[in-house]
Amino acid sequence: MLANSEGTRRLAELALGHRARFLFTSTSEVYGDPLQHPQREDYRGNVSSIGPRATYDESKRYGEAMTMAFVRSFGLDGRLVRIFNTYGPRADLSDGRVVVNFIAQALRGEPLTLYGDGMQTRSLCYVSDLVEGLIAAMESERARGEVINLGNPEERTVKEIAETIRGLAGSSSPFIFTAFAVGDDPRRRRPDIDKARALLGWEPRTSLADGLGTMIEAMRAAIGRAADQVQGAPAAKGASGGAHGAPTSRTPIHAAPGTIAVGRARGFRRRGPSPLSDDSRRP
Repeated sequence: MLANSEGTRRLAELALGHRARFLFTSTSEVYGDPLQHPQREDYRGNVSSIGPRATYDESKRYGEAMTMAFVRSFGLDGRLVRIFNTYGPRADLSDGRVVVNFIAQALRGEPLTLYGDGMQTRSLCYVSDLVEGLIAAMESERARGEVINLGNPEERTVKEIAETIRGLAGSSSPFIFTAFAVGDDPRRRRPDIDKARALLGWEPRTSLADGLGTMIEAMRAAIGRAADQVQGAPAAKGASGGAHGAPTSRTPIHAAPGTIAVGRARGFRRRGPSPLSDDSRRP
């Protein structure tokens, strides 16, 4: 919570002091379990301030309020984007997000774990499309003081996503249905991106099949590297002569360091590779 509250305040003050442009990356989770569908930027949400997900949801709402207070009161050149579920290569194999979980399970021949009945919906945006949207929001003069949804408006059930991944991965893994790992899960999630189209000229271009295919192959290679490391690593010997601490096939493989920094202090901009994936850990 401190990152989105105190961290946001400090960064807003820094941007203001250097007359720099400021972008707060918020989340679709500010809408909670929405009563409006699809979700527009003017929807105020249906969020529990004391629920199991409240620390994330409420801290993002606080960060939005802080940013807009700086825009209105101090003239900060700030803007907000609300990121919906995002996916792509270079994700941590153990990060717990739904797409990563399904792909890893399918490639390992393990059952695919679906929470609830699998009929809750998500809208998945490929990472390169999202990055283009972030850059467009930062560079647009018209985005100053605005709140903009960034995501893919194509809505699918979690079960449909699992079926697509299983097919693309060439897997025969069965499905297992279990209780939600964390309560307060939204039943539907789909962005209205008319504002992004109008202000930024932006919309996602990567199809789900193409994006998932790229991600599956990247994760297949990462799992293969993990297996090679296990086979090639010498076992550490303890006092009794046994092996201790040897890595397993589930040892997380972390992506190479990468950043995306799109800022402007009177014309300065820097870009780099991005490890972004979907913005929440919701199943």
